[in-house]
Amino acid sequence: MTYGPALRQRILALYDQGLKTKEVAERLLISKAGARRVKQRRNDPPRKVGGGHFKLDEQAQRTLAGWVEQMPDATLNELQKRIETELKIAISIGALWNTLR
Repeated sequence: MTYGPALRQRILALYDQGLKTKEVAERLLISKAGARRVKQRRNDPPRKVGGGHFKLDEQAQRTLAGWVEQMPDATLNELQKRIETELKIAISIGALWNTLR
């Protein structure tokens, strides 16, 4: 379970006051494991969520756009197979959908 920033701050404040894990968990009505995890990750950098980049470069995207213009009713599966066959790029249906979106 992920706790919001306000709860994480409260957890760390209680630890800073010298409370033990069990006391922090009981006071905030959370699990001991959750409280301990927040304490352990106090100094960890924020985690990156998601890939944030497209699998196909600009040239491949232009090629894909041309295929879609030629065959606007092509399915994602058909496009995926064509990309793999002709461009030699393995791409998931989800990544293909995001590229087309």
